[in-house]
Amino acid sequence: MSVADHLRRRIHAEGPLSVADVMAAALVHPELGYYTTRDPFGAAGDFVTAPEISQMFGELIGLWAAVVWQGMGAPDPVALVELGPGRGTLMADALRASAGVPAFRAATSVHLVEASPALRRHQATRLQGARPRWHDGLDSLPDQPAIVIANEFFDALPIVQLVRDGRNWRERRMAVAADAEEFVWTLAPGASPHAGLLDPRLRERAPDGALAEVCPAGLSIARTLADRLNRFGGAVLAIDYGHGVSAVGDTLQAVRRHRPADILATLGDADLTAHVDFGALGRAVTEAGAVQHGPVGQGDFLQRLGIEARAEALCRAATTEQGAAVRGACARLIHPDEMGTLFKAVAWTRADAPPPPGFE
Repeated sequence: MSVADHLRRRIHAEGPLSVADVMAAALVHPELGYYTTRDPFGAAGDFVTAPEISQMFGELIGLWAAVVWQGMGAPDPVALVELGPGRGTLMADALRASAGVPAFRAATSVHLVEASPALRRHQATRLQGARPRWHDGLDSLPDQPAIVIANEFFDALPIVQLVRDGRNWRERRMAVAADAEEFVWTLAPGASPHAGLLDPRLRERAPDGALAEVCPAGLSIARTLADRLNRFGGAVLAIDYGHGVSAVGDTLQAVRRHRPADILATLGDADLTAHVDFGALGRAVTEAGAVQHGPVGQGDFLQRLGIEARAEALCRAATTEQGAAVRGACARLIHPDEMGTLFKAVAWTRADAPPPPGFE
């Protein structure tokens, strides 16, 4: 059975499905899902993330974590947590770089929140020496200070799409066409309760026919992490592509073999993501009593952490060809026409904590 077959059966039994239900089934169905059945990363996969572009990305985040830990008063123990760690590349680079702060490494235990069995196998191989512990969610993380890294994690969480229809916001749903084969978009009858999650200004002022997106799972995770910060201390660093201020627009997209794909024709065979609403995440964190720092562009963030100096250091020990590759990777991570401005970084801390490095 394919994801498409599974969704057709559900639609016949339950009626049109929300975008969130479609994304959840397509990405993390335990037997059929995109992430649970394959390794999507790298040139041979469907997309490349920043840690796969250059070791510098993970190294700088590892040093960032060590400096944040020192600013926290060097608690021992401390959990170093990554949400959606992919192949384990970022964590491996972060641990290698942070080994230069031996007390930090001695105090840390590594925790990976990962749903994919296929990716857990990659992580186990790459991080064998770190003895990581895996978690299905946040509930089983240890009750202690934590530094949490989430790189390209929130963009893959299921979203709800809402369309303004007069005074109401109606939910966009997926149905099956009359031929019982192709999928089509439709609108649920009546007002959606998810409209209450929209920015109040957006909810009241958006024009008729406007489409807006909310991510209930992302907002819930943000609040949970904020609660943990308030209880135990620590910091969260989230890097993703998206917008700093809540806005209308359809950002749901499918990517297959590094190219845009038809969402409805590639369910289960392509990555599905949506732009992260950092404004909404910030409101959730603030309502929970914590603080959001940023967002700042990924380029500015990495430059403040010293990526250009790190690139030059690598180049001095490299061949001409290797040096060109290092400089090219650096440009890809920070240039405004590449990942420098579309991708953004935010940090979450307790209200009494100073701004972390890169957010001063």
